[in-house]
Amino acid sequence: MQVTFDLKEQTAFITGATSGFGARFAEILSDAGAHVVITGRRVERLHALRDRIAAKGGRATALALDVTDVAGIRACVSAAEKAAGPISILVNNAGLNVQSSAVTLNEEDYNTLMNTNVKGAFFVAQAVGARMLEQKTQGRVVNIASIGAFKALPGLVAYSMSKASVAMMTKGLAREWAKHHIAVNAICPGFIETEINDQWFKTDGGQKQIATFPRKRIGKEEDLDATLLLLCSRHASFITGSLFTIDDGQLLG
Repeated sequence: MQVTFDLKEQTAFITGATSGFGARFAEILSDAGAHVVITGRRVERLHALRDRIAAKGGRATALALDVTDVAGIRACVSAAEKAAGPISILVNNAGLNVQSSAVTLNEEDYNTLMNTNVKGAFFVAQAVGARMLEQKTQGRVVNIASIGAFKALPGLVAYSMSKASVAMMTKGLAREWAKHHIAVNAICPGFIETEINDQWFKTDGGQKQIATFPRKRIGKEEDLDATLLLLCSRHASFITGSLFTIDDGQLLG
């Protein structure tokens, strides 16, 4: 069988697509032929991304979504299928970070982080997975976790907790949905430069952090492209419940 990542006739639902990984994922899956449904809270950014994709000949539908609103998730999934057809790929990417020591993290920030990274991820997967089961779609679910799922990152105790939850959710959903041939996997990136952290890595503190990594560098968003395409493609039919660490060996340090 020839290895290709042709996603024509596929509909991909992507959360957190207003910037960073989510925006990159949308363009990569669109370039592979998928109709991408891009979601997030900053609608003007979604529209700009939709226009960029359309300018390249791709198909994109932009829908506002706050993943902390469970009723809103279900309504958004319904709207996505009305606009783009049955969802066959979910990229469960929406998430945020709160930098704080354990003793200074306040309850509001803790709840915001957990409601987005854990509760939101679960109920998005639930809503899309229910449609896949109902329609007997041999779908692909790709959750975005972090190396924080395996290692308590300094100043990021709650964030690491949340990503460990996403990792276990991935395994649990993979087991539950295996008999339905829905592949559920997770990408666990290391430190990768995005618009959220690029200023930090230019500072003395950021440069010192990079110097602690085995290859003394940080990743680029495109370093996740190949793994994403694999896990969203037909070639993932024998891959489920796996956590793919893409970190340039940062966990080895």
